[in-house]
Amino acid sequence: MARRPNGKKRTEQEEGSRLDDAARAGWLYYIEGNTQNEIARALNVSRPTAQRLVSLALSERLITFRLDHPIAACMELSRRLADKFELAHCDVVPTDPGNKTSVAGVAGSLAGFLEQKLIAASPIIIALGTGRTLRAAVDQIRPIKVPHHQLVSLVGNIAPDGSASFFDTLTRLADLTQARHYPIPLPLVATTRAERDLLLSIEPVRHVYALAERADVTVIGIGQMDMEAQAFVDGFLSKEQLLELMRAGAVGEIIGRAYDADGHPLEVGTNRLLTSVPLNAADGRLVVGAAVGPAKVKAIRAALRGRLISGLVTDEATATALLSTH
Repeated sequence: MARRPNGKKRTEQEEGSRLDDAARAGWLYYIEGNTQNEIARALNVSRPTAQRLVSLALSERLITFRLDHPIAACMELSRRLADKFELAHCDVVPTDPGNKTSVAGVAGSLAGFLEQKLIAASPIIIALGTGRTLRAAVDQIRPIKVPHHQLVSLVGNIAPDGSASFFDTLTRLADLTQARHYPIPLPLVATTRAERDLLLSIEPVRHVYALAERADVTVIGIGQMDMEAQAFVDGFLSKEQLLELMRAGAVGEIIGRAYDADGHPLEVGTNRLLTSVPLNAADGRLVVGAAVGPAKVKAIRAALRGRLISGLVTDEATATALLSTH
């Protein structure tokens, strides 16, 4: 573990914060072309500290010059997306030329984002969706003991046959962090409206809902609504239920809740039977969506239009498609 100038070891939180500052300083100096005086003002540090942070970015290999061009292109796409859709957080990673639907890069970026939130000294609530991208991100997070934080699920993960989703993220992240966690131990889709209302009236479920609505950070996956929809592939929706939503104009889903091309949640079919937390506009909350691939462009664009998310992690090819006028 690195040491302070006085010889004492830095804590993991201090080390993470120091590397984060170094990465910012390295980007401002080598990519944006800022002087060390400008970096000092931007980071609110002294000029000698700014100089040390730039040097640290090099020594820790936070700046990798062979990746300058693709990173610069991705950063420009991030800026354009953030400007166009008024995003509070946006990160675009390079597209894997051999597999344009690979979630590895997006998962790595999302893992870094979550780690930065988890090292916070003050207690926070993190609300989580489910899915392959989120699970891949959580699998990249290093173990860190943060019992002062709370993790809360946004969606039930029980299929109609009683089986649980393999892509649950809440329990896995709780294992890694030792944070208190609050699942929704319910089927994603109830059989009837009366059954759903009864399930949601249970006091522990109401408590989880209230906790999710107070979340400081929400992280969700974004799914398309077609015959490859993950909820259908994984057995949470029947073919008839999926087709009903598609006929009603569904182009995407978040935590199981389908929405149209303008990002408006639909009031038909299984949307009326879901036990997941209601899908509302972000309205100033930090709600970060993660998705990648040509099949998800319509779903992501609709979520952005409806302001269902205020942050996005995606790849270069998907970002380019989102910025197109089509």
